[in-house]
Amino acid sequence: MTAIQSRPGAPWVGQGIDRVDGPHKVTGTAPYASDVTMAGMLHAVVVTSTIAAGTITKIDTSALLTLPGVRAVFTHENFPRLNTPPVIPFGDTPVAPLQDGRIAFHGQEIALVVADTPQQATEAARLVEVVYAPEPALLDPADGRPEPLSYLPDTHRGDTEAGWAIADVRVGASYRTAENTNNPLGLMGCVAAWDGDHLEMHDTTQWPIALRQTLAAVFGVPESGVRVHVPYLGGGFGAGLNQWAYKLLAAGAARALGRPVKLMLTRPQMFRLVGHRPDSEHQVRLGAARDGTLTMIEHRATSLSSLDHPAVGLLTAGTPQVYACPNVATVERTVRLNRRYPASMRAPGEAEGNWALETALDELAYELGMDPLELRLRNVSSVVHPPSGLPWSSNALVECCKVGAEVFGWSRRDPRPSSMREDGLLIGWGMAAAFYGAYLAMSRARVTVYADGTAAVRAAATDIGTGTYTVITQLAADLLGLSPHQVDFQLGDSDLPAAAQSGGSGLASSLSNAVIDAVTHLHGELLDLVGEGSPLYGLRPDDVVCRDGALCRRDDPATQESIADLLAGQGLLEASGDGRVRLPDPATAGMCHAGGFGARYVEVAIDPMIGRLRVRRVVSVTDAGRVLNPKLARSQILGATVGGIGMALFEETLTDPDTGRVANGTFGDYLLAVSADVPDVEVIFVGEPDRFTPAGTKGVGEIGLVGVPAAIGNAVFHATGRRLRSLPITVDQLVM
Repeated sequence: MTAIQSRPGAPWVGQGIDRVDGPHKVTGTAPYASDVTMAGMLHAVVVTSTIAAGTITKIDTSALLTLPGVRAVFTHENFPRLNTPPVIPFGDTPVAPLQDGRIAFHGQEIALVVADTPQQATEAARLVEVVYAPEPALLDPADGRPEPLSYLPDTHRGDTEAGWAIADVRVGASYRTAENTNNPLGLMGCVAAWDGDHLEMHDTTQWPIALRQTLAAVFGVPESGVRVHVPYLGGGFGAGLNQWAYKLLAAGAARALGRPVKLMLTRPQMFRLVGHRPDSEHQVRLGAARDGTLTMIEHRATSLSSLDHPAVGLLTAGTPQVYACPNVATVERTVRLNRRYPASMRAPGEAEGNWALETALDELAYELGMDPLELRLRNVSSVVHPPSGLPWSSNALVECCKVGAEVFGWSRRDPRPSSMREDGLLIGWGMAAAFYGAYLAMSRARVTVYADGTAAVRAAATDIGTGTYTVITQLAADLLGLSPHQVDFQLGDSDLPAAAQSGGSGLASSLSNAVIDAVTHLHGELLDLVGEGSPLYGLRPDDVVCRDGALCRRDDPATQESIADLLAGQGLLEASGDGRVRLPDPATAGMCHAGGFGARYVEVAIDPMIGRLRVRRVVSVTDAGRVLNPKLARSQILGATVGGIGMALFEETLTDPDTGRVANGTFGDYLLAVSADVPDVEVIFVGEPDRFTPAGTKGVGEIGLVGVPAAIGNAVFHATGRRLRSLPITVDQLVM
């Protein structure tokens, strides 16, 4: 497969064009799941448990059926029996709801009320009375048993104890991150409708194909009998990747009642039923020679999970990747409790692990009396991937660090803690490096060209606000020699060619590869239409490109055939492609596919009398490979920075230690970073297109959050001299 090249005359890739879906969103014509209405549609409301462990002994709902509009009340006693949900590689295995009376966490789904209107269903749901046989709940992490993660084995490189013994300077400390909840603006929910054994589902998923697989298996129908629609999504941050129980409840109720059923979660239910970033504890030990060369890194981490679902974890995955240290060990465990199960949240695992590692590195820098930037530059492995010994396919981390330092003015920093002051405020400057691994998954795409000079691209992907609609339109326009307004990109429908999840910062790369492959096949089909007398006759697909409505020789654009003429009599031509990795350069076969890299520089101002902290400046420099649309990529970094500020200073989902109840599950109680908390953020991209894939991209959605909490925490230490090792950093910790 040929790597994408910007073409003279229409280099759409790399331009910051406006979102192609923007007009639909600002005019209110973009259809979301919450907007869907069907003839005869009923409304469902979930009833949740008020204990964390035990069994339902009685749940009497007969009186509810006499209430106006109530059509059914489902419990474990009468809900349809479901098949065991499938295990989806790199995905989620849901817990089938209402199959028995066992309670595994406070807030678990225990009943479903279905009525003519959402108001009637809500009122009836309040009247459900349940009798439990409570059991002692396992709620204290100290009482749990740590278990290894099957998908992230412990790693060992060299001899960490030997590295500790020879170190001139050593640091070791424990770090903590709090539980966070995704909280996309759009509430999650769905509309399910059956026609015989065919299910139509309008949902808020980030992965239509995985949801189709799950629904087909659970309800015993072929995948061709399930169609999932999600043309627009009101955010997700990872919450939409899992196949949550509410989807199975709506589909089961719709099948039993023979009518469409709409189920939208409430904001408090979003805190309990659609995942969260789990609590985590980290023990990090670092050793270094007097000149700052690392002699060992040890990172042990534990996260909290549920009793009835696999853990998320990945807290230590990035630790062995960046620094050229000969002795590295990572150990990760999870503790299962009577709590709702966690799921992905923007930069899952790496956001937490980076906080611990980059804070520990800052501590080491102060122990060494060395500039924190210099410590990182001394140890970054920018050429070779440390675990494998293979060359990186791209790595601009050193450039990220240096450019960020220059723009931020890092050289003007007084290294002494509490030394920088302004109008009675303590000023602190902090920095951190960032890494987020590359992710590629199989995706397919179908590209159609028409004789009238337009084209369509189709794939069962989603756009959760990242700009998938736009960047794939730009890419296809470049490859087909068209303008973006001539390309119609259709997504969000599981009947389209199967695409990867919108998560892990891998969709743009995976789908781009598929589109490039499809266009390469399309070139071949167009060449099949070329007559023997044409100067293009006998050429290979890689020898040609599309330009301005014509098929041209790659090395001689003036040698061409009109696509309209080639398609005369048949009107259109289409081809499919997949996203298997086809290296644009055979030399890259011996390389390690690089993820994103970055450097974050932060200035904070703290009022020592009242502990008020303000983030005043952020410079965020990122190596994301080829940037398909700088405007949208910048938006992703801005949003991720806001999330990083929230994680560092505000967000903490509190669970009552006695009952397991989420104690602050509303926007009135759960703190998020708002506009007044976010300063001007300078976003800079550096680096070159990655050599591992034809599109040259590496992902941008997650990497922007990584490093922000650590940079803020390091700035707080510089301002105050207090090393705070637990997130979020709160006012009471800052009063001097």
